[in-house]
Amino acid sequence: MWLIVGLGNPGSRYSKTRHNVGFEVVDRLSSSRGIPLRPYDLFSSGKGHIGGIEVILLKPLTFMNKSGIAVREALYKYSIALEKTIVVHDDLDLELGLIRLKKNGGSGGHRGIESIIVETGSRDFIRVKIGIGRDSLVPPDVYVLSRFNSSETERIESSLSQAESAIESIVVEGIEHAMNRFNRKNPKMPNTLN
Repeated sequence: MWLIVGLGNPGSRYSKTRHNVGFEVVDRLSSSRGIPLRPYDLFSSGKGHIGGIEVILLKPLTFMNKSGIAVREALYKYSIALEKTIVVHDDLDLELGLIRLKKNGGSGGHRGIESIIVETGSRDFIRVKIGIGRDSLVPPDVYVLSRFNSSETERIESSLSQAESAIESIVVEGIEHAMNRFNRKNPKMPNTLN
C-alpha cells in the first residue's frame, strides 16, 4: 500500500493558491480514480487503487507548517512505511509548470517538507515537486499564497496532469523508472518561450 500526500492549507481562503498544488493533485486523483476523501481529525483521506495497487490519498488539515503531524498520524493509522510515501508539493526553485521527482533529500526550505522530516525523523520518502516559479518583486511567503494568473493557468494545468501520471508511474513501475521518464525539461509545455 502507498500513501500519497498532497501538501497545502485547508479552507477556501487558500484554495487554488500556488502553495496548494499538492492538494489539487490529490483532488484530481480522488476524482479520476473514484476515491472519495473523508475528513478525520488531522487529515482528509480515502482508500482506493491506482493501477490495481492499493493507495491512501491524504490531505493534511494541520496547515502547511505542521504537515508532518498529520503524515505521522496517517502512517500509524494505516500501517504504511515512510518509504512507501509520495509527497506532492510546490517548489519555488523550479520553473513554473515543470515537475521533478526526487527520492529522499532535504527540505529545500519548504516548511511542509521540513515538518514531515522533523515529525517522522526521516527523509526517506518520495517527492513530486511542481514548479511555481518566483517573482523577484514579491516576498516568497506572499507569493506562495497568491493565485495563478490567466497566462499561467494552461501551463499549471498541464503540470498537474503530469504529476498525476508521475504518481501512477511511481506506484506501478517504481521510482527509478518514473524519474527517468519525468525528470526532464518538458519541451511541449504550453506558453513556453523557445
